[in-house]
Amino acid sequence: MNYLKTLKDLFAFMKNTRLSEEEMKKLQNQKLRTLLHFAWERSAFYRRTFETAGITEEQLDVLPLSAFPAIDKTGLIEHFDELVTVPDLCQEELRKFDAETQADRKPYLGKYHVVHSSGSTGKPGYFIYDKAAWQTMLLGIIRGALWNMSMPQILKLLAGRPRIIYIAATDGRYGGAKAVGDGIDGVGARQMYLDIKTPLSEWIENVRKFSPNLIIGYPSAIKILAELVEKGEISVRIARVISCGEPLSAGLRSFLEETLRCTVINIYGASESLALGVETGKEDGMLLFDDLNVIEVEDDVMYLTCLYNFAQPLIRYRISDRLVMKESMAGSPFTRAEIVLGRNEDLLWFEDENGHRDFLHPLAVEGFCLDGLRDYQFQQVASDAFEMLAEAVSEEQKPYIEKEMLRQMKEILREKNLSYVQFYVRFVDEILPNPATGKKPLIVPSEKTEMEEAV
Repeated sequence: MNYLKTLKDLFAFMKNTRLSEEEMKKLQNQKLRTLLHFAWERSAFYRRTFETAGITEEQLDVLPLSAFPAIDKTGLIEHFDELVTVPDLCQEELRKFDAETQADRKPYLGKYHVVHSSGSTGKPGYFIYDKAAWQTMLLGIIRGALWNMSMPQILKLLAGRPRIIYIAATDGRYGGAKAVGDGIDGVGARQMYLDIKTPLSEWIENVRKFSPNLIIGYPSAIKILAELVEKGEISVRIARVISCGEPLSAGLRSFLEETLRCTVINIYGASESLALGVETGKEDGMLLFDDLNVIEVEDDVMYLTCLYNFAQPLIRYRISDRLVMKESMAGSPFTRAEIVLGRNEDLLWFEDENGHRDFLHPLAVEGFCLDGLRDYQFQQVASDAFEMLAEAVSEEQKPYIEKEMLRQMKEILREKNLSYVQFYVRFVDEILPNPATGKKPLIVPSEKTEMEEAV
């Protein structure tokens, strides 16, 4: 992104925050109808499914969005090649590219940004952003990160070339890592990546040397940095924290605000659309970016229609998050919601015989993709040991799965300087979601902990 062009486009983009609710609904509807017509003309999949549902081209301008058929991740993977609207995208070629090319921020074929789905097993799904969609999404994220700042304040901040540290999973095709890197480049800031697999001792050294004044990353990872500040092991002066990638609880928000003494902004995004909304305070709720997406909630099910991605249109795409719509905020044109569900995993903390503690973040171990491995979870069994619970498709595949999971985990622990940690694979008949949340956590409490809580 060109710095001056980014500022110009950002200024124009921020004007949408000053629209009335009626003006926002009109803008959103115009973008929706444009997308529907484009999908009808360019996507064989959407034209067929629309016609099967009895929808004619003339009705694209008048039917409510709820009248259109929905799609989920399984359908996207199955019909990828006929859903996309550009001829040079092929799912199998993307899989080869993903398997054979080191993950970085370089676009596929020089023009498509590839983002993994967050699925933990099976073949991953891919979400594709062309250049125009990627730039629009970046503007949405930058606008959210700088929320409630005037243009003079933004210009003053950027003139000092802020030092931004990004704490998250950074070594895969994660949408957040790619977007943050490109966005930071676009505003001319200095950046440092702090991968969650990096040993904690290196965190301290790197943060001291870089002396960041803005932090972006997973709230669970930022919390660890804030605890180091609280203990006096690191001293920082932070102007703003931008949380992303996980839900941010009210308690954690308060801790970060009090410890780091700064504004905390929470960005809501998903692989399907990395810019979904922004949360600026405990009471405000999540403001959804209605100028970029349409979000519907029906019978506790969330559907996303991304209004800016024309290369891979997502129309009424089912997402597993749960939202509760709230009353509009006075003076804001954006829909307001509360996130009921989302990713909020615990960390695996370990301690060696010398009392040295370090952690393993769930997203550092999320990428297992093995033939025959249907699902998996992690369960800590001691201060220096954990189990890998695995669900196999068949009995015959278990030896291969066990061998490969142990090999991959050994390498992850070696990189994290956690080679003293013991780990095992235990096969189970079925891994079920948490009945209270409807989602499958990657890390589950130990059976010992559960028994203690029951007592």
